[in-house]
Amino acid sequence: MRAKLVGALLCVLALATAAPRAAQAQELEAELTNHLVAITTGFTGANVVLFGSTEEKGDVIVVVQGPTRDIVVRQKSKIASIWVNTTQVTFRSVPSFYSISSSRPLNEIAPARMLEAKQISLEGLRLVPDGDLAPDEAQEFRTALIRSQERTGLYLASAEPVKFEGDHLFHTTIAFPANVPTGDFLVQVFLLRNSALVKAQTLTLTVSQVGFDARVHDFADHDALAYGIIAVALAALAGWLASLPFRNA
Repeated sequence: MRAKLVGALLCVLALATAAPRAAQAQELEAELTNHLVAITTGFTGANVVLFGSTEEKGDVIVVVQGPTRDIVVRQKSKIASIWVNTTQVTFRSVPSFYSISSSRPLNEIAPARMLEAKQISLEGLRLVPDGDLAPDEAQEFRTALIRSQERTGLYLASAEPVKFEGDHLFHTTIAFPANVPTGDFLVQVFLLRNSALVKAQTLTLTVSQVGFDARVHDFADHDALAYGIIAVALAALAGWLASLPFRNA
């Protein structure tokens, strides 16, 4: 089913871009099948297809970054046979989601220095810890942060590859896990040729809660006190109802 959808999208793209190219060549054109990922009750993740075309043959890299947030990384130490948090470091403005798709392995497309300059690799992500840390210690916490994000499925250094249909039409699937954060995402598409960046395009995508869950979330954000009172009252009511069958026992 997905293969048929991708094929149809590529045909539409080819027809849609054929006329403009006759007048003016476009190095890179890309689009998403959906610019909204809706989180509803029972959400288990979602896939969004990115498709596009290039004027001349080249390599394509797709980088997806979620909204930034502060992340605290804690280090545990064993004290008297008990593991406790002894040190913590805060990283500011960290992408909450990060994935890379490419038409070939990154090390075959461009040198590491160029990729890191464009943050097209986990090693190139600008993750700067607060505080005055020694370089080795900062690197240790940085590595721990990336590993933690990878374990939760929020960092994907090698997502589904970018596939070409012929020399000019390409597509890939961006997979969002069930625990994907909400907010605005940036989808960057890079076209490289002979290890040089030829063209880049940025698309936007929003992940948002919808329906009843969204209304509850908004209510909790805008009136936390009332939400807390209602939550406690409902918990007390549930406990009282649960105890009724045992009262006559």
